[in-house]
Amino acid sequence: MPFNSVTFLFAFLPLAAGVYFAVPGRRGRNGVLLAASAVFYAYGGLNSLLVLAISITVNYACGMAIDSLRSGGRPAGAKTALVAGVVANVALLASFKYLGFLASSANAVGGLHLPIPSLIMPIGVSFFTFEGLSYLVDVYRGRAPVQRNPLDVALYMGLFATILAGPIVRYSDFHAQIRDRGESLENVAMGARRFIVGLAKKALIAGALGTMSTTIFATPTAQLSVVGAWLGALAFTGQIYFDFSGYSDMAIGVGRMFGFKLPENFNYPYVSQSVTEFWRRWHMSLGTWFREYVYIPLGGNRVTKLVNLRNILIVWALTGLWHGATWSFVLWGVYYGVLMAIEKFVVGAAADRVWRPVRHALTMLAVVVGWVIFKSETMGGAFAYLGVMAGLGGRALVDPRALYYLSQYRFELVVGLVASLPLVPFARTLWERSDRSTVAQNVARLGVLAVSGALLVVSIAYIVSTTFAPFLYFKF
Repeated sequence: MPFNSVTFLFAFLPLAAGVYFAVPGRRGRNGVLLAASAVFYAYGGLNSLLVLAISITVNYACGMAIDSLRSGGRPAGAKTALVAGVVANVALLASFKYLGFLASSANAVGGLHLPIPSLIMPIGVSFFTFEGLSYLVDVYRGRAPVQRNPLDVALYMGLFATILAGPIVRYSDFHAQIRDRGESLENVAMGARRFIVGLAKKALIAGALGTMSTTIFATPTAQLSVVGAWLGALAFTGQIYFDFSGYSDMAIGVGRMFGFKLPENFNYPYVSQSVTEFWRRWHMSLGTWFREYVYIPLGGNRVTKLVNLRNILIVWALTGLWHGATWSFVLWGVYYGVLMAIEKFVVGAAADRVWRPVRHALTMLAVVVGWVIFKSETMGGAFAYLGVMAGLGGRALVDPRALYYLSQYRFELVVGLVASLPLVPFARTLWERSDRSTVAQNVARLGVLAVSGALLVVSIAYIVSTTFAPFLYFKF
């Protein structure tokens, strides 16, 4: 049940919130959230709900075993239980997401004739599997207590605000909120405003840019001009940011309405001065997960340069593979791993002497190229599209189709550019530093309320009057 659907906006969310706040007590309210989350997730199919239930059960059992064996003075047994849980989680994810990829790759490379499995991947499986792994590792490390009630594990892994596309919440950051969080009218208002911002990003910007990018990328490369190819790449660059950051805003907003403080997932990544900085600002919860549960256990940067390079490439190959079971996603991950290794081991502090606009331009060039690889279904398609962008093969610089797209979507392109800049935090900082009267504060509050209301009305009108557009990260 997507956040931008009429069913969610006008039925599910109001009903869930109404029942939640009508029920007293933490246990009762957690029960309401759990029931609502089950209905929310089952909307996509009962088979997916069954897979989620199996995942929750396995992680609960392994967590209890880890805690029991460790407290009983059997650390080796606790480690065995952890390994068993990790293997079970990875096996579940691989069964639905990677078996077909592995079989087809083996057939292509080895000339085999293995059957290609056609399992339907449960939506959000990559996200709740990573949270299950976080639960087991954090319990094993002693960073957070085990949950003795399986329903509390279910609430952590299955909370409807995050289950479809994150943010990926580490168990050590979440466990205390299961029993101790603060619901208030202020939190509901803050959450609603954040939700509306995300809804507007998705409906008013990502939707139009998505139409543009999809149309251009579907055009045979032989028919594209250089400008047309660049417009498609830039449109997708805007689409994926406003689509995914919009979803994250909505998830964080929904969580805040019910008293949860979920981690931020984006911090204006398109103002970055390096690829490394970009990945500190983009999908922050995924980056944090890989750092805590893969990169550091491998040794992080407290090893030789060669081993550190290996760790970086492993993490980024896995990051690419996490996004999708194709070689183009692996290439995309390795591409970023190589760029980050170059920044760390080759460029180093010398980058600080480069003029900031030049650093930003080079970073965005690298990011746009990365998004072309990400968007393309095959590596060959990615290289062909990048060749058009580079003007190879005697391509025309511009054609009537490119001029049409530039004219048709000029408003969305400009709005997208402005909205990707940290203007709101800048204005908020200036406001907080200024001497403001009570009247000015009240006027500002009314202004924020009016803008939020207008965005909500326009976004809903757009959703109702256009074809439904799912969130991009639902397929990952």
